[in-house]
Amino acid sequence: MSFNPMQMGLVPQILIGVVLGAMVGIVAPQLADELGLLGQLFVGMLKAVAPLLVMVLVMSAVANRHESGSDGRKTLATIVLYLVGTLCAAIVALFLSKIFPQTLTLTEVAEGSPPVAVTAVLREVLFKLIDNPINALLTGNFLGCLSWAILLGISFRKAPESFKQHLQTLADGVSDIVRYVIRLAPIGIFGLVSLTVATIGVSALGEYASLAVLLVSAMLIMALVVNPLIVLVVTGRNPYPVVLRCLEESGVTAFFTRSSAANIPVNLNLAKNLGISEELYTVTIPIGATVNMAGAAITITVLTLAAVNTLAIEVSTLSALVLCVIAALSACGASGVPSGSLLLIPLACSLFGIPLDVAMQVVAVGFIISVIQDSTETALNSSTDVVYTYAVDQIGQRAPEHQAQSSA
Repeated sequence: MSFNPMQMGLVPQILIGVVLGAMVGIVAPQLADELGLLGQLFVGMLKAVAPLLVMVLVMSAVANRHESGSDGRKTLATIVLYLVGTLCAAIVALFLSKIFPQTLTLTEVAEGSPPVAVTAVLREVLFKLIDNPINALLTGNFLGCLSWAILLGISFRKAPESFKQHLQTLADGVSDIVRYVIRLAPIGIFGLVSLTVATIGVSALGEYASLAVLLVSAMLIMALVVNPLIVLVVTGRNPYPVVLRCLEESGVTAFFTRSSAANIPVNLNLAKNLGISEELYTVTIPIGATVNMAGAAITITVLTLAAVNTLAIEVSTLSALVLCVIAALSACGASGVPSGSLLLIPLACSLFGIPLDVAMQVVAVGFIISVIQDSTETALNSSTDVVYTYAVDQIGQRAPEHQAQSSA
């Protein structure tokens, strides 16, 4: 039986692209400029589709979100817990990035425009938020795209169902385009790695490994320390039986599917086996697949701070906290496609005046380490959906925690 590389998953293809790119960069560095064009084209396609993706996906998600009358207080509490957890994840990433600062070696590093004070940051954010929507799309102003997407989405909630269905169809179409672009990631990464290795040596790959270790460490701390603390505060019970079970039954499958949306059926079945109220989990699990993005917040924060360090931009404590809030909010709008959170990095980078060209190079670096980063990120995101839903469901219940420990 013949072997067809196209039948392999995206992750093995990216691994092959990294290995082959490194080999070509070492053995035939004279080809680096020609092969580097593949990487530049890949980055250019990402730059073209990213602003439209943010605007259309968020607008459709807001317009098509349905209200539920079932146990509204617990549903709201779960959503609040999603947001709190995502913000905590960004803060964890901030502290680790301060302790172990990362820098990136970019092919064309442009000078950033560092903000002189927090007030300057907030002023810049406000003006970007009220930018013309067409100009925001043309210039890659992600904050403007996000604000207009939310406002239009709220307005379209009153539109006829047929219109909202067409809006969802448009969002699905843009998501399909993103999937097509991401399918080219192995080729683009092959070109990027070959050019990087040929110009600055194999040490660049060690730099990427250090960045990947920091990302995974932050996600493990979130999964095994912060999440249990949150569950303990909410329920007053030993959190580890449910946390470990969710990592085992939800996190493992999400690690390989690399899609929170694809893992929704797994989470629904796990929630049922945990004895969670059906009226609660049938609402919160699908919502969590779109707004509970602790792993995405970590990725956005770490890579943004790596770009900031590379450009030698000074970041005050208050500016860093603003970054955490922006990372948490932008993570909630992360695309449901693999590595979708990487496309939100320019939004956070724009907070510090980092040019879009530089930000998209950071996104390309993210794709190189996405082999492990995106799988771990999705595992954290998806398993946390059930963890937080379980914690809220236990509020006010006096029954022992046998539900979390029972087998499926």
